[in-house]
Amino acid sequence: MTTAAMHIARTGLDAQDMRMRVISNNLANVNTTAFKRDRAQFETLSYQIVTAAGAQSTSESKYATGLNLGTGVRVQGTSRTETQGSMNETGNALDLALDGDGYFQVQMPGGQLGYTRAGNFSRSPEGLLVTSQGYQVMPGITIPEGATQITIGTDGTVSATVPGQAEATNIGQIQVASFPNPAGLTENGDNFLLESGASGTANLGVPGQDGRGRVRQGSLEASNVNVVEELVDMIETQRAYEVNSKMISATDDMLKYVNQNLS
Repeated sequence: MTTAAMHIARTGLDAQDMRMRVISNNLANVNTTAFKRDRAQFETLSYQIVTAAGAQSTSESKYATGLNLGTGVRVQGTSRTETQGSMNETGNALDLALDGDGYFQVQMPGGQLGYTRAGNFSRSPEGLLVTSQGYQVMPGITIPEGATQITIGTDGTVSATVPGQAEATNIGQIQVASFPNPAGLTENGDNFLLESGASGTANLGVPGQDGRGRVRQGSLEASNVNVVEELVDMIETQRAYEVNSKMISATDDMLKYVNQNLS
């Protein structure tokens, strides 16, 4: 008797532990603005082919089925669920949400561009529209000093009313980035995603055009994490972990029996 079954169960423990980490991160970010839940994806490890299907069983016949022994499981990767979260009205003129697909583009430290759906923006001391970390929203928009009212249309057009002027002045336009494969964007923390070879190149455009979402002023997108679903997944993961643990214990008992009674 070998320890192959014990090794297979150990791979199951490792995979379920990783899945629990994914679920834990989802629940930790249940109140994070515009957070998108992740889902762990599993794949089998390589198989040991003892008898190949179609191989000669005798000189006159072939095996109809083969004998293939699996070697375990692993987490292949995580996939981000891109469904939109609910819209929370805040009443803040600089809080923006995207109703539909796309991302706001942000200038990060070192000149790197980041992408986010968290539109809790504010005005910097220099008048620039920035994120809560102080990163500038691109293309850059400067809010005039003393502006009494800021209006942002669904197409991203930004207007400001300043003292001494009866009508609002157009001060810029927010653009939305779209990607050929948004699932390929790399998560970077702080609610930012980075372009990768899998995502393709960002394509900036006017909100509401070519499949891009429209801008909703005075709102923030909530996390799309469903607590009930995550708790169900957590219980399922816990049970799978327990079963793999029992498999290791059962295999260990079988090995003890062999050593004590058959050696």
